Amino acid sequence: MTTIKLLLKSPKFLIGFGIFIFLLLTAFIYPAVSTKDPFDMVGFMYESPSSTFLLGTDNFGRDVFVELIHGMKSSIIIGLISGIIATVIGITIGLFAGYKGGMVDNILNSITNIFLVIPPFVILILVTVSMSSRSLVTMGLVLGITSWPWTARAVRAQSLSLRNREHVDIARLNGASTFEIIIKEIMPYILSYIFMAFILQVATAILSEAGISMLGLGPSNIVSLGTMLSWALLFESVRSGAWWAFIPPAVVIALITFSLYIMNTGMDEIFNPKLRS
Repeated sequence: MTTIKLLLKSPKFLIGFGIFIFLLLTAFIYPAVSTKDPFDMVGFMYESPSSTFLLGTDNFGRDVFVELIHGMKSSIIIGLISGIIATVIGITIGLFAGYKGGMVDNILNSITNIFLVIPPFVILILVTVSMSSRSLVTMGLVLGITSWPWTARAVRAQSLSLRNREHVDIARLNGASTFEIIIKEIMPYILSYIFMAFILQVATAILSEAGISMLGLGPSNIVSLGTMLSWALLFESVRSGAWWAFIPPAVVIALITFSLYIMNTGMDEIFNPKLRS
């Protein structure tokens, strides 16, 4: 409760949280109440913004505003799926490596280091190229599986510092299992860091999806913010002067990642005693 009160007094956290919740509600409520399909060709190529089309039309004559809302929903879903998967894998490996130590730590740490050495974007490209179809869930899985190592490294360091604390020794002497000690005696002390890591993973996944989509390797038959940028790049909307085809998705990506990063900064100032002042 004290932590929640501190977060509610953090301007950075509140601003970031407010922006993200607004975008989240917009992305999920509008498609639920609207009958418009983002793939419907409702106008001519690159019609300027007007009362009929708030953000104009794209190269296929589709309503950019409708695409933007549906694309925002897709990108957020991909980010959340990836964030959950990457965080779960990262904290599982990090906690067991840090607590067990010895051979277990050496093996898990070596696996983590191998993934850290290989650029995740390269792995992401190789995996997506080999896939014939890429759904939202599949994209989230791929992004999550390729982005967990830095979370594992950081959680391992936290776990190492906690493994010899007095309350952990008492639990060990009372016969608690490894799983019980990790869940009850170690994890509660790093919950704040886990939540911060999850926020960063979501932001990273949304940016990665945009990058991979601009290479033509994004979700199949689905509108996302990344695929909108890919279409704008492919059909030269910049050269055509159709700024409404590429600026809105770029701005929304920036807003989503900004809100998540500023939330993380606000949490860091609360949870880190050195920054709390």
